[in-house]
Amino acid sequence: DKSTGLRSDQTIVLQGLKTSHLYPTPLRRVAYYDAEHDRRLVFLTNNFELPALTIAQLYRCRWRVELFFKWIKQNLRIKAFYGTSVNAVKTQVWIAVSVYVLVAILKKELKLDRSLTEILQILSVTPFEKTPIFQTLSTSFVPNLEAPCCNQLSLFDL
Repeated sequence: DKSTGLRSDQTIVLQGLKTSHLYPTPLRRVAYYDAEHDRRLVFLTNNFELPALTIAQLYRCRWRVELFFKWIKQNLRIKAFYGTSVNAVKTQVWIAVSVYVLVAILKKELKLDRSLTEILQILSVTPFEKTPIFQTLSTSFVPNLEAPCCNQLSLFDL
């Protein structure tokens, strides 16, 4: 059906030497055309109960979740988990998600033109600044580097 994007719904059996022994049961192959991105997607599943269009939509949603967690790993710096228990991992992921949501809300409420990555970078280097957050994140804010602090010696006065 071209209106839904569904191209085919097939039952297949793997034919390779190793694959036919490792997975001898039939699989379902669903082909879907994504008109939005002009590409054809093919999904393999062992679920024969759900409609083919539902399978395609579930995989597309799953891919969005994968991209979201990839973004979290790249931008919220979850390179490694601090604990090994399920609770420790869940806690760290929830903290990362909370930071993402708070920064997204901040971006929307303050009507900022910066990307979420830029906002996170700015916030990571200015955690103890007394400057109001809007002023820190606005594009027009440029810190005054010329005014020396009276309690600080100048490094380059010769």
